[in-house]
This record gives sequence, structure tokens and C-alpha cells, in this order.
Amino acid sequence: MTAFAPDSLVLNRKLPLWYQVSQSLRASILGRNPDASLRLPTEEQLAAHYGVSVLTMRQALKELEAEGLITRHRRRGTFIEPGARRSTPRRLLGSVDAVVAQQSGEPATLLGHGPVPVPGELAEYFPDVAEVVGYRRLRRDGESGEPTNWAENAVRPEVAARIDPADLERWPMTKVLRDAVGVRISRITDTVEARLADPETAGLLQVPLLSPILHYTGVTYAEDGRVVDVARIRYRGDRFSFTVTVEAE
Repeated sequence: MTAFAPDSLVLNRKLPLWYQVSQSLRASILGRNPDASLRLPTEEQLAAHYGVSVLTMRQALKELEAEGLITRHRRRGTFIEPGARRSTPRRLLGSVDAVVAQQSGEPATLLGHGPVPVPGELAEYFPDVAEVVGYRRLRRDGESGEPTNWAENAVRPEVAARIDPADLERWPMTKVLRDAVGVRISRITDTVEARLADPETAGLLQVPLLSPILHYTGVTYAEDGRVVDVARIRYRGDRFSFTVTVEAE
């Protein structure tokens, strides 16, 4: 059994440190190797890893404990709950690590990928190319196997050329772009709206036609200002809610 190793994190000083740490650790837990140990490093070791105080680390762990991802035992240590499931609320405070954490942890099936003409509704994001590479993925609950959401990604061709499709069955697109491809992401713009399930969505998510779904659009920008990816994700309306917190400066 391998030791549990949390991902690295570049802290954004404009966001609460405990929140960034909790979301990064959450992504590491949900995306961990199945053979990894369920025992987490100590508070002191985790604090040193993330470069934060023990108090901040303790607050981050408290958040994960409240979600049911970990349990903490006095004198024994902190352990990942092997049967823990992702809680349905989504809380976004604006970091790329938060986006990765929200998307991680559920098995994904790559339904298909390949070059496609730029969809008319996305033309404003890709004014300099005629084609993008489209990726279609279906995610299922890791315990029940029930479909939870399906995603379409439109990726700039020169970026898509460096993507290994197999990575998209293990990791969310944001993590693949940042960590596998090496895109320096400057920002992601999110839009969430209520819609009704069209025939394709109803079939993939196994919900009645015209039932409520949550439709998420995420536009990912590189440091040069160009859009590298537009994600459109349809979430089952009976499984998800989104909460956005705005912090006063």
C-alpha cells in the first residue's frame, strides 16, 4: 500500500487559506490512488506541505470532516472515509484548485472526441479558429453507478494535440490542462443556470425529458488572454446545488 500524498498548491492570498487548502486536499482525497493508504499525514506535516499554520490546517480538516470525507481520532490520527461520497452542494470561492476539487472523484467515461466546427454559440470564444476539438464525457456516482452529469468540452486545437484522452477518464479537464498539458491558467469564468433536459441529456442522465437540470458553462483563459477550453456540463437537478460565497476585502 502506497502512502497518501496530497497534491501541491499555489496559494492565492486574496482567498481564505483554509478554504484553498481544504479544496486542494479534497481533490487529492477524491482522486487518490485506490492503493493509497487511508491514513492522512499529521496536521503538522500537512501544514508544512501547504505552507500554512497548523491552525489554518485544522480549520481545513474540520471542513472535510463536516463533509464526511475524513474522520479524526484523538491520538490515532486522521483517516479518509473509504465509503465517503461527494456531498452535493458546490461552494465556489474562485480558485482553480476549487474548480478541480469540485470536478474530481467520480469515474468518467469518454464518450468520444475529435475535431468539430466551432459551435455558433461558442464563436465569440474562438474567433481565430474554424475548428476545435470536442470531448464528451459521462460521469457516474462511484458507489451506485448512477449517472450524475455529462460534459462537452471545446478545446483549442493546438492545446488538444497535447492531451492524452486516457487522462480524461481519471481527471477533470481543468486538472489535465494545468497539470498534464502545462497550460498556465489565468482565470475561469463560471455560469450556472436552470434548464430543462433535452432528449440527449435525458437519455444520458436517465431522467425524464424536460426535467430540471443545472447547466454549467466554464470558460478557461490562458495567461495570454486566449480561451483554451469551454466546458458545458449538465448536472442532474436532483443531485446538485451550487453556492457561491463572495468575501469582503
